[in-house]
Amino acid sequence: MSARLVSLLIAILVLAALPWLLPTPYWRGILVLCAMNVLLALSLNLVLGYTGQLNLGQSAFFAIGAYVSTILVKTYAWNFWLASLAAVAAAGLLGLALAAFAVRLRGHYLAIASLGFAVITYQVLVNWEKVTEGVRGIYGILPPVASTTGLFYLVAGITLVVYVLIDNLMRSPVGDTLRAIREDEVSAASLGVNGALWKAFAFGLGAAIAGLAGCFYPGFVGTLVPDAFNIIESFTMMAMVIVGGMGTMIGPVIGAIVLTFLPEVLRDFGEFRLMIYGLALTLVVLFMPGGIVQAWRTLLRSR
Repeated sequence: MSARLVSLLIAILVLAALPWLLPTPYWRGILVLCAMNVLLALSLNLVLGYTGQLNLGQSAFFAIGAYVSTILVKTYAWNFWLASLAAVAAAGLLGLALAAFAVRLRGHYLAIASLGFAVITYQVLVNWEKVTEGVRGIYGILPPVASTTGLFYLVAGITLVVYVLIDNLMRSPVGDTLRAIREDEVSAASLGVNGALWKAFAFGLGAAIAGLAGCFYPGFVGTLVPDAFNIIESFTMMAMVIVGGMGTMIGPVIGAIVLTFLPEVLRDFGEFRLMIYGLALTLVVLFMPGGIVQAWRTLLRSR
């Protein structure tokens, strides 16, 4: 039996056991949130970690998935799964639309452009009240399954499938192509790699996965308001990827888990909680620039 298959079986067993190890409704809710954050971190890692594109607009695709699926279900009485497929497609297509402009930009220019897209999306959600209800929000949203435990198993199972698919993709020539663009786009182009096409592919796929995460968020919280998708969410996703380890598969998973549970662990510190949280992030960036994964690998090599 291969090491990858053993790891997959262990992951399935851990996911199956977690709701029973954390049995209270509150902690089961945190598990659902953690599973969604892992999905979001994986989506951003495709663009930031593997393609080297500084995308600060990922919260917009999260919002698009949430609003499109909810509006189709609440207003037009669509089935949740059909609405989710439409929402994922909408997020992916808008990701490709952004990529049509973004592939011509690099570095901080791309960051500003993608941030602008997130701001525009947020303003549309706030002001297009006829469709989105604006700041009043949409209420009474039901989850696709009845219990929090069932919702966790659903989201975590989908996240695990997405992880395996991306992992296989990154082990294929496609992954080599994206890494080549990240390391040196000019050299990659000299070898016949169409950088614009592959960056658009990463943007579109990453946007679709973020939209998929958004489909489960409204049913989890029961309401949908634009403030849940402000630009701070994009920076939080980026922090998850960086803290865990960009350009690795397990890194964003670790980063999402740490940054989901750390604020809860620090809750007893009251008003000092955010200060400790910020200090921890700063120390990781300063002393572990490759994230937790790189630090762990360095520790193993030093033995």
